[in-house]
Amino acid sequence: MIQHCVFLRFRSALQAADKQALYDAICALTAVVPGMVDVKYGPNVSPEGLNGGFRDGFIVTFENAEARDAYLVHPDHVAVGDRIVASTDGGLAGLLVFDMEI
Repeated sequence: MIQHCVFLRFRSALQAADKQALYDAICALTAVVPGMVDVKYGPNVSPEGLNGGFRDGFIVTFENAEARDAYLVHPDHVAVGDRIVASTDGGLAGLLVFDMEI
């Protein structure tokens, strides 16, 4: 399995409803991307203060690396990804992506 972890620095003006709409769109991808098993999302709740400004995030679990790779180029994911990048502070600089095999 692969966990695709995405940490976000959303623009400060982004409303909670807009964040939820993005998370809903990511979750909806499970219906169209084979091998996409689960999505979890939410704000950072760590008291350590080591988040580097990444205050929100989501984790997508995939059956395997092949499913993750298919997701990366899937047109529905690309469309959602463009919306996410447009919602972050600094575009791509407002994202941190970390994948790990579990």
